[in-house]
Amino acid sequence: ETAASERVFTPGNALVGLRLKLRCTPGDGAQRYGPPREVESSGPVEAGPGVCTFDSRHLYTKKVCGQGSVRAVSYNILADTYAQTEFSRTVLYPYCAPYALEVDYRQNLLKKELAGYSADLICLQEVDKSVFVDSLAPALDAFGLEGVFRIKEKQHEGLATFYRRDKFSLLSQHDIAYSEALLSDPLHKELCDKLAKYPLVQEKVLQRSSVLQVSVLQSTTDLSRKICVANTHLYWHPKGGNIRLIQIAVALSHIKHIACDLYPSIPVIFCGDFNSTPSSGTYSFINSGGIAEDHEDWVSNGEEERCNMTLSHPFKLLSACGEPAYTNYVGGFHGCLDYIFIDKNALEVEQVIPLPSHEEVTTHQALPSVSHPSDHIALVCDLKWK
Repeated sequence: ETAASERVFTPGNALVGLRLKLRCTPGDGAQRYGPPREVESSGPVEAGPGVCTFDSRHLYTKKVCGQGSVRAVSYNILADTYAQTEFSRTVLYPYCAPYALEVDYRQNLLKKELAGYSADLICLQEVDKSVFVDSLAPALDAFGLEGVFRIKEKQHEGLATFYRRDKFSLLSQHDIAYSEALLSDPLHKELCDKLAKYPLVQEKVLQRSSVLQVSVLQSTTDLSRKICVANTHLYWHPKGGNIRLIQIAVALSHIKHIACDLYPSIPVIFCGDFNSTPSSGTYSFINSGGIAEDHEDWVSNGEEERCNMTLSHPFKLLSACGEPAYTNYVGGFHGCLDYIFIDKNALEVEQVIPLPSHEEVTTHQALPSVSHPSDHIALVCDLKWK
C-alpha cells in the first residue's frame, strides 16, 4: 500500500483529522487481483503516540525475574469515567488532545505499557469495571497474569490486582469498604469509638466509598511461602488528611488481622494511590508505625473538623521506590502520591525501574498525553525475599 501523497505521516502534523486515501497495488505473484484501486479510511486519521514515556523503562523489564524475586507494579490508570467528562477535557486536562482521552486509545497504550513490564504483581487503581472485564483481564491473561477486581460501592471504578499464575496461586481474598468495616467489624471498635467524638469527621469518613483490596497469594514452587498483597486508593481531597489517616488506620488494622492472626508472620506488600505526599501524616504514620494526636493533619480541614487521636500499627514498612519528586503530574499540581510499601523484615529491594525523565513527562506539557495513558506514573520495582 502506498499513500497517494508523498507526505510522511507523523504525530502532530497537519494531516491529523483528515481522511486518508490509499492506492493499493496487489503484489506480484501467480495470481493477480485486478488493477490498482483506491480505498478511503472509514474515519479521520489520528496521530500515533510517537515515543512513549514507558519505552525506555521497558529496557529494564524485558524478562520476567527469577523465582526468588517478585516484580511489583502500582499504577493509577485514570478511570474512563473521569477522563472523558467535559470538565476533564476543558479544565483538568485541556493540554491533552481529546482523542488521547478516549478509552480505546488509552487502553491500547496501557496494555502495551503493562505487558512490557513483565510483572509478577500488578496493583491498579481507578479501573472501570468494563475496562477490567473487556480489556485488561483478557490482555494480561495472554501474558500469564490472573486478575481480581473490587469495585467501589458508589462508583463504576475500583481496584484490580493481577498476579503471575506460574509463580502464585490465590489462597484467599479479604476486601473491605472502609466505611462499612469501621461500623461493623469488631476489629475497629476502638477507632470507631474515638471517631464518634467527632461527628462531622465521622460523617465524612462514612460517606466515602474508598475500598481496600487484600489478596493472600501462595508460591507455586514453595508452598510454605505466602504473601499478603494489599491495594488501595485513599480519599483524594487536598484538605482530607484527617480522613486519610482514619482510612489508613482501618487498612492497617485489617492487614494486621490477616498477616498476624489468619496467616501469622506472612510478609506484606501494600500498594496504592495514597493521595499523600511524603510530608503528610498518612505517609509518616505508615513509615514510622505511629501518629501523634497533635499532628497537623488532624486539623487538615480547619478547627471545625479537628479530630485528635493517637494511632499505631505493628509493621515495619518501607517505600520500595523511595520518594520520587512526583508520581502524579497534571497542569496545576505535581507530587508523589503513589507508593509500594514493603515489609522490610521479610523483603528487600533488588532494583527500582527508573521513572520517565522530566523531559519525557513534559514533552506534551503534562499528563495524560498522546504518549502516556494516565495522569499518574507507574511505580515498578523488583523485590526479593530476605
